[in-house]
Amino acid sequence: MAKQSIFGRISQLARANINALLDQAEDPQKMLDQMVRDYTNNIAEAESAVAQTIGNLRMLQDDYQQDIKASRDWGTKALAASRKADEYRAGGNDPDAQKFDNLAKIALQRQMTSENEARTAEPSIAAQSDVVEKLKTGLNQMKGKLGELSAKRNELIARSKTVEAQTQVHDALKSIDILDPTSEVSRFEEKIRREEAKVRGQAELAASSLDAQFNSLEDLGEQTEIEARLAALKSGNTTAPAAIQAGSQDSKATAGVDEAEFENL
Repeated sequence: MAKQSIFGRISQLARANINALLDQAEDPQKMLDQMVRDYTNNIAEAESAVAQTIGNLRMLQDDYQQDIKASRDWGTKALAASRKADEYRAGGNDPDAQKFDNLAKIALQRQMTSENEARTAEPSIAAQSDVVEKLKTGLNQMKGKLGELSAKRNELIARSKTVEAQTQVHDALKSIDILDPTSEVSRFEEKIRREEAKVRGQAELAASSLDAQFNSLEDLGEQTEIEARLAALKSGNTTAPAAIQAGSQDSKATAGVDEAEFENL
């Protein structure tokens, strides 16, 4: 019964669907760690049980071989006793002949006993051999499952670390996302743009004021020239200043505007 219980447990563990178990687990990594420990412990127990079962089988086989050998030995002794009895009987010694015939019968009886014991052990040996083979197969399957579990565990841990690293990278990128209009970088960039626009406005304003100052200087120079010419006229100097002569041609172009007023003088 104990052997069947061990065999049933080995079969159950060997048939375990790892992927299905992982799908049902809340924490697959912890479950895999526990399964690796359980499989390791169960394999150790199964190896001990299988070794004991194999030992029992070997004892049965040894007993069987001893029974077979004993059967042959008793057969040989029975034959030897029978031949000895025949020799004594041929020599006219019936008492010794009968004695060795009796020994031959005893040897034959023991031969039959050994044969019966060997024959009785054969089914047990066959059944035990079948159990041992199944236990060995189940044990090998368990070892294969343990290797699969270990590989799955290592793969899962590696994937978990990769996901964790990727999550950290994504979180870091989110914290410095320059495309996010609410981010600090975008607000700082917007502030710089406003400052740049302000500087451009100040430059344009400064340029406009400078042009106005130059225009004022030109108007002042013209007024000064007019005052100078008027002073020259009042002093009786009829010679036009050089600047007047140089600009006489230009003044003709505008003289037509007040020509009527000069006619009235």
